[in-house]
Amino acid sequence: MALSDFDRQLLQRCLSRQPRAWEDFVDRFLGLVIHVVRHTAQARSISVTPQDAEDLAADVFVAILADDYAALRRFRGQSSLATYLTVISRRVVVRELLKRRIVPNLSDTTAMQEVVDEGTSVEERLSNREEIIRLLDELPGDEADIVRLYHLDGKSYHEISDQTGVPENTIGPTLSRARAKLRRHGATASS
Repeated sequence: MALSDFDRQLLQRCLSRQPRAWEDFVDRFLGLVIHVVRHTAQARSISVTPQDAEDLAADVFVAILADDYAALRRFRGQSSLATYLTVISRRVVVRELLKRRIVPNLSDTTAMQEVVDEGTSVEERLSNREEIIRLLDELPGDEADIVRLYHLDGKSYHEISDQTGVPENTIGPTLSRARAKLRRHGATASS
């Protein structure tokens, strides 16, 4: 999809610092950025609060503003502006989730109800990045690599497939099996 005339004009207004241009830009793309924040977190099994989502969206817009709109100046118009901003947003969100050490929620709804050791849920035990890294040692090599790449490094299924040679359509099932093993190990380790 090509760059629309409306977005081309909006982009030029921002780059030339016209009055209200930035506000119009944020108004136009805030919904997209919030959607990308939520989708990126959900795809990595990370729960974000509404405040976290707002903070991450703000981080995206700060990244777009950085170095005198450098991200917008690099845009070549070979796609829609929304597509370009989706890529930028995803990268910023993954980087920020890792930097803030917001880790995946490795439990599903049934595991969330499972309580171990004096009222401490499995989810609470796995909320610590170091604990996740330690538990990864309990997984076989391929599974550990896939979990590490997806949850800790923020890689997509496609990127993991390219890096590991595991077919892309088996990444999801592998992650599900690995999460189940980690939950079981987390429950038995606390017994």
